[in-house]
Amino acid sequence: MLSPHRRASIGRMIAILGLLIVLSGMVYLQLEQIRKSAEAYLFAYPLVMMDVTRVNASMTIGPPNQLRQVRQFPDADFHEVVRPNVDTLYSTAFIDMQQGPWLLDVAANEQRYAVLPLMDAWTNVFAALGTRTTGTGPGHYFLVAHDWQGQIPVGRTLLRAPTQLVWLIGRTQTNGVADYPLVHQLQDGIQLQALNPQPLLAWTPALNKPAAPFDQLSAMSTRDFFNRFAMLLVQNPASAADEAMLLQLSQLGVHAGTSVQWNWLQQWRMATGRWLADRKVAAVLKNPVGSVRGWVTPPPILGNYGDNYAVRAAVAMVGLGANLPADAIYSSTQLDAQQQPLNGQFRYRLHFAAGELPPVRAFWSVTVYGADNYLLNVVQKRYALGDRDALVFNSDGSLDLWLQAQPPEAARLANWLPVTANAAFTLMARMYWPRPELLSGQWNMPAVERLQ
Repeated sequence: MLSPHRRASIGRMIAILGLLIVLSGMVYLQLEQIRKSAEAYLFAYPLVMMDVTRVNASMTIGPPNQLRQVRQFPDADFHEVVRPNVDTLYSTAFIDMQQGPWLLDVAANEQRYAVLPLMDAWTNVFAALGTRTTGTGPGHYFLVAHDWQGQIPVGRTLLRAPTQLVWLIGRTQTNGVADYPLVHQLQDGIQLQALNPQPLLAWTPALNKPAAPFDQLSAMSTRDFFNRFAMLLVQNPASAADEAMLLQLSQLGVHAGTSVQWNWLQQWRMATGRWLADRKVAAVLKNPVGSVRGWVTPPPILGNYGDNYAVRAAVAMVGLGANLPADAIYSSTQLDAQQQPLNGQFRYRLHFAAGELPPVRAFWSVTVYGADNYLLNVVQKRYALGDRDALVFNSDGSLDLWLQAQPPEAARLANWLPVTANAAFTLMARMYWPRPELLSGQWNMPAVERLQ
């Protein structure tokens, strides 16, 4: 028979064990809520980023609902979107479907490859017009809201937008600055107007240039982020496949059209979830899985993400406005052949064996960016090289691109892609209208070789 002292000791142990079980349960519950908060943040990110980008564009590029023709390449001062390209000139408009329906006309274009994707507010491409899909002849389209009912004008193809916010982000192949006059003519062949047009509003750019959209969103408080998301959700509904995530958002206190009402603990969990999600995405982008020779190629779901919310958010962070892979494939690397970070303190060579250039039906290029994902501020203002440049091939048909801060010897100058001395950089290969071997992963970019 146990002594009273022994029974008391066992009782205390049972009480402590019970307390530990309760505490572990409470910790698990909090961790589970943080995990769900991180998922909710990644789900919401593209919608908020699209809206921030829309507002930014209205202050720097032009008013909404008007097609803006970008007439020249961006330079190192351009921070409207990350990783801008210097291959194409843009025809872009943020469109409010409540102001429609819209008439979109595209003139015949037999001279240059073009792609005109229409993205919904969640960054999914719901229509991809252009050389690959609609050919080189003229096109006449009728862009309407998802619930529009009425008579389609004769001779027009119906395009139904899933959300109120639509981004038309057309690109026309541009073979250098000397190609501007021709491309400007092709751009002018793209026209957008409302079925019942309203008077155009006067517009002047903002006196003080706003911060880049990514920086604005990063500086936004977690409460403001989800409040903005909740308001956007009203006119930009998620798809039917997102029902489970919408339920999860509701359980976290995020409801369409209403401001969040969190206590301090809920606020802490949501902020912690956001912090963890940002760092997880940053870690994956820094050390991505599935790379080939150091190059990472986004999965085939680009522009049509389904329920892969993490990939959708990551693309919105580093490549908002990405095309469908069938129109363009983007491969990027921050590493050399020995898996060491690329840095301007070293010299590098990118070698394409004879017959092993990127397999494309249109064109390809390699662009260099800084660690912040914007164009480098190099004196030469040469940001990219590709098959439209006067590259010098080796005697055996192979091709070398030279990446270094200082100019190489004269024989290599044509193939020189400048980088910033003693600074990290990233390379992006853009391959437009890829052939099947590129789409399937049978062909991959060569490794970047660091030179002694």
